[in-house]
Amino acid sequence: MEGFRSWPYDEKPLLVFWESTRACQLACIHCRAEAILNPLPGELSNGEALRLIDEIVSFSEPRPILIITGGDPLMRRDIWDLLSYAASLRLKTSLAPSVTPLLNDKSIKMISDIGVSAVSISIDSAHPEVHDKIRGVKGVWSRSVEVIKKFRDYGVKVQVNTVVMRPTLNSLPDMVALLRKFEVPVWEVFYLVRVGRAQEKLDLTPEEWEAVSHFLYEASKYDVTVRTVEGPMFRRVAMVRRFLESMNVDPDVILKPGSLYEGLLNRLKTLLGPPTSKPKAYTVGTRDGKGIVFIAYNGDVYPSGFLPVKAGNIRERSLRDIYTRSSLFLALRRGEFKGKCGACKFKEICGGSRARAYSIYGDPLAEDPACPYEPNYYESIGLNMKVISS
Repeated sequence: MEGFRSWPYDEKPLLVFWESTRACQLACIHCRAEAILNPLPGELSNGEALRLIDEIVSFSEPRPILIITGGDPLMRRDIWDLLSYAASLRLKTSLAPSVTPLLNDKSIKMISDIGVSAVSISIDSAHPEVHDKIRGVKGVWSRSVEVIKKFRDYGVKVQVNTVVMRPTLNSLPDMVALLRKFEVPVWEVFYLVRVGRAQEKLDLTPEEWEAVSHFLYEASKYDVTVRTVEGPMFRRVAMVRRFLESMNVDPDVILKPGSLYEGLLNRLKTLLGPPTSKPKAYTVGTRDGKGIVFIAYNGDVYPSGFLPVKAGNIRERSLRDIYTRSSLFLALRRGEFKGKCGACKFKEICGGSRARAYSIYGDPLAEDPACPYEPNYYESIGLNMKVISS
């Protein structure tokens, strides 16, 4: 993914997320989409979905990557037609299915045969009872593990998605051990945003989010590529940790002794021993509206699935026009942020979670309330590092 640092973000998105439906058989306590059992009126028709694929293909090479999400995309009756069409146009497409009876041996084989580039499977905790409670269905953890094994047997790339929230926080080291056990190479870690069913009681404090970011950097030293969603401060943390390591400076200079981070790290080393690789911390500077675009089930276009500020609808305007010309997307890409996010030297590589800013302050350009970092703090303690832009 290092090649994406030179992506022309003003011209086209890198990742196009399409919420193909809001129908899903699960009832997750933090669901962004507040998914329901039956499709909502107004879903894109088969013809409209095919035209959306055509429009994504019309972007210049290299084309954006299409990620089909939901709800559960397997709840769409035409999903196989759509996946086959995307494959016929050589559009790189990933799928985010829910682990339900629809994701069976037959459908897994079909996903493989069509040539879907990757799938994401959600496991929020290494403890089955915790994950099952979060997902609202007993036994879904065990089935998720079986699905991962089956996809790997078919040669389909698998990444595991984990939402960090109060019930999953302390089991993060165990999740790393689980990923290693099943040889999952990519871990996409979602920092909770209070949207949909996600409530304040599930959220962490800014100091805890900082500790999580530092822990994830250490986790990336165990042959697991770590990416974050709505946790761009992880990029700042990864950058400064690399700088400290290059200078042979102990990270304790920016960490509080006895912190949550220390407990998570000690658990990780107990489970897996010393690090086994160089850090694999993904730090490409995409953010909501910059390289990322989200298309809802009804064609509404947003900067991300967690930022419900509408910029247009593909039934009325082209995706290209909305992404490149809407005032919201332009402001997000220009980094017209307020508060400490606007003053921070890490604005381009991080920029804060625009979705979280909106969820708390009602303003997508406000500062990220989950980030405890104060601009120029590193300089105040003698760390004069150069920030690498995205």
